[in-house]
Amino acid sequence: MAAISSFLAPNFYQNRIDCGRSANASAWVAAGASPERYRAFPAYSSSSLPILRRIAFRVSVVAVEASAAAEPEAARRLYVGNIPRTVTNEELENIFGEHGSVEKTEVMYDKYSGRSRRFAFVTMNSVEGANVVIEKLNDTEIGGRKIKVNVTEKPLAAPDLSLIQGDESAFIDSPHKVYVGNLAKSVTSDVLTKFFSEKGNVLSAKVSRVPGTSKSSGFGFVSFSSEEDVEAAIASCNNAVLEGQKIRVNRAT
Repeated sequence: MAAISSFLAPNFYQNRIDCGRSANASAWVAAGASPERYRAFPAYSSSSLPILRRIAFRVSVVAVEASAAAEPEAARRLYVGNIPRTVTNEELENIFGEHGSVEKTEVMYDKYSGRSRRFAFVTMNSVEGANVVIEKLNDTEIGGRKIKVNVTEKPLAAPDLSLIQGDESAFIDSPHKVYVGNLAKSVTSDVLTKFFSEKGNVLSAKVSRVPGTSKSSGFGFVSFSSEEDVEAAIASCNNAVLEGQKIRVNRAT
């Protein structure tokens, strides 16, 4: 902005006016300057001031907008946890929009079941707006559930690898697969495998976990080698009790 300030200084305009006078041109030529190399600067009058000030104002506005755009998305992107499964992107945008300008909302859905994973990401238009939303909405309720609102760029706690049995990235997918819901937090992929192996030929099993943590999301998937195994698992395991909780078993779509 220092350059803009000097650009608008009164002395600047007077100097430009003086430079445009032919007397200055004569003096320069008399001092030895080549006439053909001399070009007179345009003379600015007081009527030019409003135009130049408008230009400076526009430059200032652009600088502010560029500064806002330079704010990293990670500092404006919020993790919203423990939301009801029925909450949509539009509803989240309306809720968060009451406290600031929302850029986008992303409710996360399971790619197999199509069910909400009960968390979302909301990106605000500014860091200030994100901070306001955290202050206003963290630990408040949506649909009877107390939600958590945090900035995603904050480092997540390292997962306790002892709680994660096996390599879940090695899950063997299959068209013969069931969704298992309402899992106890202590249920692991190995526990699921052993439980369902009594009902059919299990290819693979996995418990879904909250991204970046070892915390169970409360549901998982089990793949089988045949459709008969799927039907047997649903018939015998739906509403069965696993580690103290009654589980739900449905065909994964």
